[in-house]
Amino acid sequence: MRDYYGDFLIRNWEEGDRTRAAAVISYVLSEYGLGWEPNGADKDVLQVEEHYLATGGEFWVIEHQSQIVGTGAYYPVHRGKKAVEIRKMYLLPSVRGLGLGKYLLEQLEAAISSRGFQQIWIETASVLVEAVKLYESNGYQPTTGVETTRCDRVYVKSVVSGQ
Repeated sequence: MRDYYGDFLIRNWEEGDRTRAAAVISYVLSEYGLGWEPNGADKDVLQVEEHYLATGGEFWVIEHQSQIVGTGAYYPVHRGKKAVEIRKMYLLPSVRGLGLGKYLLEQLEAAISSRGFQQIWIETASVLVEAVKLYESNGYQPTTGVETTRCDRVYVKSVVSGQ
C-alpha cells in the first residue's frame, strides 16, 4: 500500500515504525480511558511481522509531515468464511473529522476484497463513538461474539471478493 489522501501518506508498516505506531495507538486509547495492553490486546502492534505479515494480513501507517498520525490493519481470522478482522484503526485527534477515517476504511475494504476475503469483522468499544458511527454508517452490522476484553461491540460485513 502506498496511497495519498490529500497530503496524508498511507503506506505499509516498516520495522522502524514499531514504536511510533504503538505510541499513536496508546495515546488514542488513553484519550478514551482505555488501557494500553502490550501483553494482551495490543501485543500484535509490537509483533506486526508475526501477527500480520506472516498470516496474510497487512498493517498500514498514515503519515503527515513525516509524523505517524494513524494506523489501520487487518489479518485473517477463523470467525466466518474467508474472514478477516480489521484492527488497530486509530487516528490522532488532530486529523479526525477530515474524512481520513472513512477513506482508510474504504482502502482496507478494497484491499481485503481484492485478496479474496468475503467477510470483515471489527471489534470496538462503545466509548469510541466516532468509530462506532463510522462502522455503522458504512454497512457494518452488529453481531455477537466479542473476544477482546476492552471491547463491547462486534460488527460484521460481507464483501464481494476479487474486485
